[in-house]
Amino acid sequence: MDLTNNKAQMRKGVLEYCTLLILKQKDSYSTDILEKLKSAEMIVVEGTLYPLLTRLKNMELLSYRWEESTQGPPRKYYSLTEKGNSVLQDLDKSWTDLVESINKLKNK
Repeated sequence: MDLTNNKAQMRKGVLEYCTLLILKQKDSYSTDILEKLKSAEMIVVEGTLYPLLTRLKNMELLSYRWEESTQGPPRKYYSLTEKGNSVLQDLDKSWTDLVESINKLKNK
């Protein structure tokens, strides 16, 4: 069994959830999101994050705005939409249920 691959697949499965959690805290630039994911050991590369952000935007879970930057070109800041907040609440419940189910299995 390839544990490295299993860990990567588990992380990939919760990456949307983690991204929404980050954006619930505050609107963020993609580099900030990437850094938070990396610091949480949700190892992600830019090539993974940008398609994810586009997919979440196309699902109307995120919106974005452009802001001028003192360090280069304007930056795209992402924020949760009302629909994104609603989906995040559903994901919170699903995550809690999943953790409880796994803990039941571990404790048997």
